Amino acid sequence: MFALNLKAQLEAGLPGEDAHVRMAPLSRPVSSLAKQSAKVFRESAVTIIIFEDAGEQRILLTQRPKYNGKHSGQVSFPGGKWEEGDLDLLQTAMRECYEETGIRLSIEQYVGNLTPVFIPVSNFHVEAYLFYLDYVPQFQKDEREVEAIFSIRIEELLDENRVQKTNIAVSEEMELEDVPYFDLENKVIWGATALILSELKEILSRIKKD
Repeated sequence: MFALNLKAQLEAGLPGEDAHVRMAPLSRPVSSLAKQSAKVFRESAVTIIIFEDAGEQRILLTQRPKYNGKHSGQVSFPGGKWEEGDLDLLQTAMRECYEETGIRLSIEQYVGNLTPVFIPVSNFHVEAYLFYLDYVPQFQKDEREVEAIFSIRIEELLDENRVQKTNIAVSEEMELEDVPYFDLENKVIWGATALILSELKEILSRIKKD
């Protein structure tokens, strides 16, 4: 039933970039405008997995390891860039999910898409694919790409008290001020992941109201 309600909400119309703006730094342009300004960009995809656990729904997330890069240590969805051999970005999302988490998804578990996000700092255009599992998935993280795999309850995401603001250092020379983030599982979830979660939050809130 939950999966059918989720699919119906996606088909009824996405909240779109209006939902993204709620969790975006003040200096960040909306994705559609940022993509238009980019000379080149790379196609990529992420997998949003909602799964059943003891009668409640949870959302799977990963945390990147610390490394010398723009997204070091950040919380993210399983995903990565399109590669030759991928039929489309849906296959990219499913392949990357398996490589990073060991979770093998089937097309029957695919529910639909959320609004794409453009990441100016790395020039990635990200398609977000939503999957629903009626069981708790078993995972095996890729030690090189994934520091940790964890999940959050939908009720936590819907809790308005989980939205906070803080200053975030993006480099030794630059700090963003008053950045919105989700305070979930004692982690600061911001950036593209927060934008995607913000749209998902609005979709899930519709289901709760119904």
